[in-house]
Amino acid sequence: MERILEPEIMDNKKQVIAYAKADFSLSNQMFVDKLIADYYSRLKNVLDIGCGPADVPIRLAKAMPSVYITAIDASDPMIQFARKQVNKAGLEKQIKVIKGRLPGLVLENNYDAILSKDLLHHLPNPMVFWDEVKHLAKGETVIYVMDLFRPRSKEEARNIVESFSGDETPILKQDFYNSLLAAFTINEIKAQLCEAELNLEVEKVSERHFIAKGLIRGNR
Repeated sequence: MERILEPEIMDNKKQVIAYAKADFSLSNQMFVDKLIADYYSRLKNVLDIGCGPADVPIRLAKAMPSVYITAIDASDPMIQFARKQVNKAGLEKQIKVIKGRLPGLVLENNYDAILSKDLLHHLPNPMVFWDEVKHLAKGETVIYVMDLFRPRSKEEARNIVESFSGDETPILKQDFYNSLLAAFTINEIKAQLCEAELNLEVEKVSERHFIAKGLIRGNR
């Protein structure tokens, strides 16, 4: 099945609310648990690109009180929601939520780790993301990216939606379906990393997710 693009930025308020209220706790917690298990000692100053409602940064901050996280998203409604969630959790001193869009992020800090979950499939050109990661890396930087991978057919995508989001709102279910169709295959991800000259490990971690991870050496 060929890739079918979806909107790059989630800026519809109803869509943002539906997404933010959806239960992604299992995959988000898995992402954080695996990150900590793999790179605990390297997590100090962290950048999360495409933070959405900030559930991943909040989970990471609660698990590691010494970590400082800069969380970036391109959607104004999502940024507003994320800031409210961070404030509600009392984590304003650990998490800074700012607006930013690829390419050309202007950031002052150097990061020990660059994270991203469920952003890549939104991008028309994924190389924009991998090039930005290379630009932002300094010294040895942890790269940890988790995303959906594309099913073999639309029917399989529908079955995945019903299996994992059958009780969610129609808006959320349609968004999930669109995301599956817009996602990349694992072989496509490997080809992207080869093109970007990034030596990252790509691992299938669930029926619908992969993680690309590793250390890269930046030029700064």
